[in-house]
Amino acid sequence: MAVPKRKMSRSNTRARRSQWKTTAANLTACPACKGAKLAHAACPTCGAYNGRQYSEALRTEHGA
Repeated sequence: MAVPKRKMSRSNTRARRSQWKTTAANLTACPACKGAKLAHAACPTCGAYNGRQYSEALRTEHGA
């Protein structure tokens, strides 16, 4: 396995790591309540997934 001959400088290390970017999660509209939810997951607003009610709502529309 190849081993570096010299220590990589901080600027080169940081320049390489600057390409490690993350993207925001894609949200879709829930077909039951039209709230924002992650794809392939139960809706946190109404608890529905794939046309069925799976769980109680984790988040309410009114915020409290």
